[in-house]
Amino acid sequence: MRYDVGKLDLGSLLVPLCRAGEALARLDERIARSPIGEGFLQRQHFHDAAASLWIDGELVHVEDLVLHDARMDVRAPSHELTIAHGVLRARRQILAEPPGWALSPAGLAHLRGRPGAVPVTEGPSAGGGVAAAADDASEPEADDAFAEIDALLARSRAVLDGLAEPVLRRHGRERDPFVYDADWDEDERLAEWKRVFSDTAGLPPVLRAALLLDAWNGLQVLQHAPWLGRQLVAAFLREQGTTGAHLPAVNVGLRAVPRERRHAGDRLTRLMAILEAFELAAEQGLKTHDRLVLARLQLQRRLGRKRAHSKLPRLIDLVIARPLVSAGIIASELGVTIQGALGLANELQLREITGRERYRAWSIL
Repeated sequence: MRYDVGKLDLGSLLVPLCRAGEALARLDERIARSPIGEGFLQRQHFHDAAASLWIDGELVHVEDLVLHDARMDVRAPSHELTIAHGVLRARRQILAEPPGWALSPAGLAHLRGRPGAVPVTEGPSAGGGVAAAADDASEPEADDAFAEIDALLARSRAVLDGLAEPVLRRHGRERDPFVYDADWDEDERLAEWKRVFSDTAGLPPVLRAALLLDAWNGLQVLQHAPWLGRQLVAAFLREQGTTGAHLPAVNVGLRAVPRERRHAGDRLTRLMAILEAFELAAEQGLKTHDRLVLARLQLQRRLGRKRAHSKLPRLIDLVIARPLVSAGIIASELGVTIQGALGLANELQLREITGRERYRAWSIL
């Protein structure tokens, strides 16, 4: 497969390009100077992950994603919820790493879940586990066996979280033909997608990002991880300095654009839809940010003259960073009991959103 950049109708793309770039720059500047910048970014991750699944035709509720991320699911997690959590984890890692990491060979290998790309420290044994229990083992064979078990647990954890693809090595086969198409050469498609970088050199970063996203969709690079391309495009905008202070929520903007325009047969229509999605994502981010700032001011007024070691200020930061909080989340994050968490929520007069007497949750928006 090949994606032909060809000639672009810059005259038609100029206005939406300028509007998208201006909106992204305004949001980035607002976040860089905001007192709730970190909390806003954490909240944005949840909404973008849920929107990513919506674009791929699956429904994942943000509330379920928050509870799953806190390991407090009220029901068995679905396959779609597991994928959404993988998107969430990927966004967090991309933002935590240097701007150019996601598009580097090491970053791409890790995000694709290639063999050997998942660090052992990310597995469930990090900080104590099978390897930690073997610290006193003196035989090299035992150390190697425990290391292999740790690596296997790490890869299994990455597969369950949606950050890695299962690799089967039976009888020389690396992929199960019942799961993967035999003629779906992801490496070749990825190489073709990388070629778009060189072919679009010299164009404005926002326009290059739109072309990269359109190329990813057209080439269908990864058979089981179509969501990764949208995160790589967001990482590209961050790397180019257009959004140096945040990782754009591209999926949130794409969700607001009609599907007919996003998948139109005419490339110009698709590019204009993507640029509009960039603009809508930034505008919605600005509105959400301003509402959170106002809500934070209102909550701070309820503090009054609290003791210096009061946990209410930390609770305010928590409800800013989460679309919703439960008593279990408050207790876990603030280090209090369940009854103490209920008391803090009542004292801060948070808005209860479930209407239940048990298993309640609170939000500020």
